[in-house]
Amino acid sequence: MNELQSVAFESEDATADLVVEGGRVYASNRRELLERDVAVVGDRIAALLEDAASVTGPETTVVDASDRVVLPGLIDAHTHADLQVILERAVPAMLASGTTAVVTETSGMGLHFGSRGIETLLERTADLPITPYLTLPPQPFVDTFEPARGDDAEREALADLLSHERVVGVGEIDWIHVVGRDAPVERLYERARERNVKIVGHGAGCRGDSLRAFATVVDNDHEAIAAEGVRQRAANGIHVVGRCGSNRDDLAALAEAVPDVDRASVSLSTDGVWPADLFEGFGMADVVRRAIEAGVPTSDAIDAATRNPADHFGLEDRGVVAPGAVADLVVVDDLESMTVETVLTEGEPVVTDGSPAVGIRSDPYPDYVYDTVSVDPAPDDFTAPLAAAADGSVRAMEVGPGLVTTETVVEPAVVGGTATDGEADRLGPDPDADVLTATLLDRNPATDDRGFTGFLTGFGLEQGAVATTLTWETLGLVTVAADAADAAVASERVATMGGGFAVARDGEIVADLEMPVAAVAADAPLEAVVAGYDALEEALRDDGCEVERPLLTLQTLTFPGVPALKLTASGYADVLGQTRVGLEPGSDA
Repeated sequence: MNELQSVAFESEDATADLVVEGGRVYASNRRELLERDVAVVGDRIAALLEDAASVTGPETTVVDASDRVVLPGLIDAHTHADLQVILERAVPAMLASGTTAVVTETSGMGLHFGSRGIETLLERTADLPITPYLTLPPQPFVDTFEPARGDDAEREALADLLSHERVVGVGEIDWIHVVGRDAPVERLYERARERNVKIVGHGAGCRGDSLRAFATVVDNDHEAIAAEGVRQRAANGIHVVGRCGSNRDDLAALAEAVPDVDRASVSLSTDGVWPADLFEGFGMADVVRRAIEAGVPTSDAIDAATRNPADHFGLEDRGVVAPGAVADLVVVDDLESMTVETVLTEGEPVVTDGSPAVGIRSDPYPDYVYDTVSVDPAPDDFTAPLAAAADGSVRAMEVGPGLVTTETVVEPAVVGGTATDGEADRLGPDPDADVLTATLLDRNPATDDRGFTGFLTGFGLEQGAVATTLTWETLGLVTVAADAADAAVASERVATMGGGFAVARDGEIVADLEMPVAAVAADAPLEAVVAGYDALEEALRDDGCEVERPLLTLQTLTFPGVPALKLTASGYADVLGQTRVGLEPGSDA
């Protein structure tokens, strides 16, 4: 007889380690609320009892859930937990929002250090009071715009990690890399299919024949922003991951489509929470609340944040309140407010009276994750050759809605160069005409110095420059500049910090934020990171920038997951054309 049965039998002298009493419990298998007490032994639910007094002893921890609702621990089905701030610093705030497990991309440690970074991340997160499940980065094996940098040995090392209990698949792949073309990443997918783990899709703009083709590659996708997109994904057998986070809220579209799809094939996610929103308490409890407010039936919303992602990703014994399940539980005031009062993870109270009660691991990461920015910036690096504008105009990116940058043509200024390349004059920014330079430098110490300077309009910067190494899907340092000399100053500061953000004006740094872990994550307290972001944005506003989310726009200039024109270190990426192009309108790179 196992250790749970004596409590389930209410045997004489059997006592639970913990009891949640007096609440209305969401019985997952019945999809309804029942007045039950939850008896926990060790890290498992032993029984749902009408009255747990018979198994409550003097050593039993009692959680009073009177007049409250007891839910399974909430699971974020898609996030980016190793960007902006290290997960260890974020955990208390995540727990306070009811999040007990996450399925996360490894966009920082994995993308930058491959299998070695994944192993470090697994070790660092092994004993956290939240359970992170990881997906492996496919980007090193993508060759759409630049040569793939992942080799056979690294692919096999990553494939070996698919056997780890907390590695649940291969991370998000932009559809343009795998639809209608052969790609080296397919060999990693073959290994994933052998292990029967999931492949995450990123299908922004993918529809019709392309979506049908994409469905032969991926298992889930979080990029449906309209109800018809949800329906089409479901019709093609793709598990739909709805999202509501710092970058997007697509729950209205999900709510409209839910009556037309299999409810078990829908999960909820944040797709990332920025430090300020995390600090203010935003998390999965809010996602569930907003889904219900948007019109998703209550049971469907709860399941989409609990049992559905657990079933889809194979998160064993999680996502339900049932005997034998892991005792991840959330007590909320009610299903209208979703105010979190108590959280248990693996049977241990980690949030009490709404406040997290956990320690924070603050020891440094291994040395190899620091000092990963290798650039030697000079002002000419942030201008372009004069010959690129034969008729005075060049191809440029125009800031659009969301993360979109579309193609346009601008007339840059002619500025003085250093003549080290034989040119006394070069093409530079003209902030009076809202023409800025946008530069991507390859910061990888393992590669030769290289970079590309294009042009950007619609950002509104009137003076100075901003730089960051928090670049999506590439190992780079990006600048947007109204002044090339300030771009060099900002880039130098970012390199000296080992990664992060910096704003320069008149040759001086006016705001910065250090992100030394893989050059994409801060290891400072969460409130300090929030203050750093606020200072950066204030400095950009002072410099005339009027974009709604300037720091988001900056870091996504390299992101081909959203069309149409993006930066690479060798030219523009014409995303929909799946080719690289240069500055001269109508030319290739």
